[in-house]
Formats: sequence, C-alpha cells, structure tokens
Amino acid sequence: MTIKRYGVEGGTGTGGQHLPFARAVEADGWLYVSGQVPMVNGEVIDGGIVAQSHQAIKNVLAILTEAGYGPEHVIRCGVWLDDTRDFPSFNRVFKDYFGANPPARACVQSAVVVDCKVEVDCIAFKR
Repeated sequence: MTIKRYGVEGGTGTGGQHLPFARAVEADGWLYVSGQVPMVNGEVIDGGIVAQSHQAIKNVLAILTEAGYGPEHVIRCGVWLDDTRDFPSFNRVFKDYFGANPPARACVQSAVVVDCKVEVDCIAFKR
C-alpha cells in the first residue's frame, strides 16, 4: 500500500499556531481530508454561516484538487455546525458544490475548536 500525505509540514491556524497534522492523507485510492474551517491565510473569515460555509467547502475542494480529486469523488462528508439553526442555510450552500454528486453525510451540532460557525471534512475515492 502506498500512503501519501499532503501538507505534512502543517499549516498555521489562528494567531500563527502550528497545526500538527496533514491536510489530507491518500492510501490506495482513498483520500481522507482533514476538517476544514472558513480560514484564509490562517484567519477565520468574517461573515455568517453562508460566507463561512462557502469558504470551508472551498478549502476542502482546494485540497481535493491538489490531490487530483474532484467533488465527484467525494464519498462522505462530515459537518459540524456551531448552531443547528444554520442547518438550512448550510444545506443550500452544500448543494451548490455537491448537488450533482451528493455524498453520504453526517451533520452534528458541536462547539468548533476554532471560533467559527462550521467545519467540514470528507473522504474521497478514485481508482
């Protein structure tokens, strides 16, 4: 089995803190993308659930693209929402990106470690 790690140098989070994990790990056609929050250049973007959902999903898609995958390869997504009242708005944004190829998905309410409204991860597969 071949394992490839993307972003093993870690990124930087809020306040420049080093993030000690890979952005994604690929093994035998499977790609596991770490949870993405609505950050740009290490800082959470301003805005409500719609803007933050777009950014979190764009961050996931950027990692997929880097690894040679696309939204059509996504098998499952995990979603953490800070507020359950944001569920309908998140779904509208999610459909913009995955409507043609909807993956399986779990969505839960949880306090997100980073001060934001949403976090998204995914598992993708391609031969």
